[in-house]
Amino acid sequence: MMSAQDVAAWTWSHASVVTLGLFSLACLLGALQLFRTWRRLRHIPGPFPACITNFHRAYWVTTKRAHLILQDVHEKYGEIVRIGPNTVVFSNPEAIPTVYTARTGFPKSEFYLTLQAYNPNSGALQAIFNTPDEDMHKRLKSPIASLFTPNNVPAYEGRVDEVLALLGARLDEQFLQHDRIFELGSWLQFFAFDVMGTLTFSKRYGFLETGKDVGRMLGTIKDFMRSSAPLTQIAWLDWLLRKNRVGDWLQRHFFTQASMGILGFVGKAIGEKRAALAAAEKAADTNAAAHGGKLGKDFLTHYVELQQNDPQIPPWAPTAWTFSNVIAGSDSVGSLMRTTVFNLLAYPHTLERLYEELRDSVDSSGSGSPFPAYATVRNLPYLDACVQEGIRMHPPFCLPFERVVPRGGVTVLGKFLPEGTVVGGSPYVVNRHRGTFGDDAEFWRPERWLEKGDEHKRKLEQSMLTFGSGRRVCLGRHVGIMEIKKLISFLVLNYDIRIVDPEKFEVENSWFFFQKGLYARIRKRSQTASPST
Repeated sequence: MMSAQDVAAWTWSHASVVTLGLFSLACLLGALQLFRTWRRLRHIPGPFPACITNFHRAYWVTTKRAHLILQDVHEKYGEIVRIGPNTVVFSNPEAIPTVYTARTGFPKSEFYLTLQAYNPNSGALQAIFNTPDEDMHKRLKSPIASLFTPNNVPAYEGRVDEVLALLGARLDEQFLQHDRIFELGSWLQFFAFDVMGTLTFSKRYGFLETGKDVGRMLGTIKDFMRSSAPLTQIAWLDWLLRKNRVGDWLQRHFFTQASMGILGFVGKAIGEKRAALAAAEKAADTNAAAHGGKLGKDFLTHYVELQQNDPQIPPWAPTAWTFSNVIAGSDSVGSLMRTTVFNLLAYPHTLERLYEELRDSVDSSGSGSPFPAYATVRNLPYLDACVQEGIRMHPPFCLPFERVVPRGGVTVLGKFLPEGTVVGGSPYVVNRHRGTFGDDAEFWRPERWLEKGDEHKRKLEQSMLTFGSGRRVCLGRHVGIMEIKKLISFLVLNYDIRIVDPEKFEVENSWFFFQKGLYARIRKRSQTASPST
């Protein structure tokens, strides 16, 4: 008969054997999974951690210079590189039509789920930009697509001119009279947001009037992007940390749930718009301020009316559309404005050439307005070249645009990618492909857009990823380009702007491309002969 001590020893021995066996089995299964993961894309070169984990990608993003790291990775491993167990990136624009198709087939990856605002009561907010669901994308895009066509862009010009007038007045008051050095980049951002405010809500946010980040809207967007950017690389962490009731509660009480602040602002604006439209309808006043008066309907009026008139449109669609206007429609345009203005000031010979083109165009048009009509400047060759070069140099979004390979797999740049592989290109990297844009692709040179005729220019345009490509191309790009061309024309024609300490200009890649340090001094153009005086 076994003693109690013997029983305990026997039990411990068997428990140890079972534990060791389970541990060995777990190690074996883990090793098998790692082997399968490595084997699946073993023919694609890349850094070693890429075959077993995505955490190194998240670390790259936390450095706020992931675009430069990806450039270095491509320099070392080639034009198609494995950066995760199931993720491949490319640098050659030739892959764009394969991955970003005009038809359905390559849905967006889980990357975009992390960019959805979350409400514990209604869940994650899908929008045109951030939904991987192809059917939902169609349901959200189709009703409003016509609002953003090139033919409709001139209808928004009056609202842009109103904000340009205010920008000019504020620059004159604050900096012209006192010959002060100031951070011009902030004012370009204020302009972009106030334009989108009047386009969307028929009223400015108040950035230009106050010269401040009203309601900390800019800071809130930056917080949202900074917290979301690393999680885009490990999407399941986003669900674990934020997209559930417990995570949401923790975020609200101990961190910054930035998206909720923006959703609150949007929800309030929609409520006010619905009330104004109802009051106007009750009064049978078709010209009420709720409908925009002489400037026409704002975007939010269109959004609310579209949803009210079509029961097939989800009731939350106006929130999704407006959220996109506030986030992407403002910050991205402001980023492109700062990039273009900075480079024009840093390369004064290009600024002088642009001024001469604009001056001659305005003189021949006979317009006495300080804001040249969009019809006058829209197709000016050198202005367009400068704007295209700004769009190429620093895209507002600088992480890869991820897509999921469909059934049957696909060959990208000569490498076969099996079904389910995540593939994409970073706009920053693709836009600087030397084989396409030249050996000087790292540098500002607008002339590259004018050297070889229209066909070559179209090829360069199709080789950029700034606005995406294919069926998921940015819906508001034509409106954004109109804003940029109007702003650049106004500034160059009316002011002699001198950059101060250009080395202080800094960039940060937190999915959105944030910039600061664009210091300048201005004088009225009438007081100086040319930009180089």
